[in-house]
Parts: sequence; structure tokens; C-alpha cells
Amino acid sequence: MSAKTQRTREICALAPIVPVLVVDDAAHARPLAEALVAGGLPALEVTLRTPAALDVIRAMAGVPGGVVGAGTLVTPEDVCAAKEAGAQFGVSPGATETLIAACEAEGLPLLPGAASASEAMRLLELGYDMLKFFPAEAAGGAPALKAIGAPLAQITFCPTGGVSPANAKDYLSLPNVVCAGGSWVAPKPMVQAGDWAGIEALAREAAKLMD
Repeated sequence: MSAKTQRTREICALAPIVPVLVVDDAAHARPLAEALVAGGLPALEVTLRTPAALDVIRAMAGVPGGVVGAGTLVTPEDVCAAKEAGAQFGVSPGATETLIAACEAEGLPLLPGAASASEAMRLLELGYDMLKFFPAEAAGGAPALKAIGAPLAQITFCPTGGVSPANAKDYLSLPNVVCAGGSWVAPKPMVQAGDWAGIEALAREAAKLMD
């Protein structure tokens, strides 16, 4: 196990599903995080896709039992802003040496994205053996990830992108998968309606997927 990815791996191992969250209103941040943590999903990825994202990370960082990370990291500026907001880990759709250097400089554990064997091998050379497989379904789904795992058994993954309750177990049953990223545990209509009990129930179901 690479020292560079030890903390990332520990975070990924907290639960079978890492909620991938696109939150428009920072007022929803704390109750949403509390519902997901109560449901058994403590690692939370807040994507930097909305103007509210950094404020959402700030609010979620104060939720007991939660480990909040920033997703959609693309530039060094993203990394600095996420770390300043309280992110405890970062997730990127792909990986560049510039982005990796920024995360290492900030001390932000990174889950870098890869969609092919070549990309995974390049990241392994740089010391990263816990990767995000993205976009999972578009890149061939569980069969592709299983095939990549045969010659690259030293690398483990968090598949994200198109993962759903219908196919999550296909991914989670693979020996090279630690967890999966999923957005279905926090549907936008339920977030907007403040249905925190409903979201907690979805989280509880997702937390049982490894059973």
C-alpha cells in the first residue's frame, strides 16, 4: 500500500458508498450531512459544481462523525479553496501532475480519477494505488474494471459515474473495489424538500450493500 494513498484508502473503507453531492443551497448542508452520517455513510464528496459548494463543505466539516471531501478538483486553485473550506480529502475526475502536486503541497489526500489501464499505471508510478474509476459505466462498467484488475491487482478503485442501486453490487463484489461513489442517496427533490428522514433511509440501504 502506498503511503500517499493510505489516508484516502482509510476514508474509502468507511462505508460501501461515498455520496456524491451536488448542493445548491448551503442551508441544506448540515442537515443533509447529518442524515447521511446517521444512515451509515460518513465519507461525503461535495462536488465543486455549484456556487455554494465551498460554503457547503464549511458547514459539513462541522458535522460529528462526518468526513467531508471536495469533488471535481481540476486546478490547484480548486485544491487550495477546498482545503481552506475544511475538506479532508479530494476527488478528481482525472489527474494531472500539477493537480497532484497541489494536493501534496496542501496535504490533501487525493482520490485521482482514471478510466484506463494506462492512466492507472501512470498514477501507480506516481505513488497512487487507490483510484477513482470514472466515468464507471461509460468506461465499460464492472466488466471493464474486473478486466483491468487482473493485471493491475495492486490497484484498488472507487467506481463513480452511473453507479446505482441496480448495479452497485456488481462493482462492490469485485476484489479491486473498496467502495463506490453514488448520487442516488441524496436525490435533488428530497434535498430541496428537506426530506432528511428519507435520505437517512436511503443511506441505511446503501450502507448494507457490502453485507
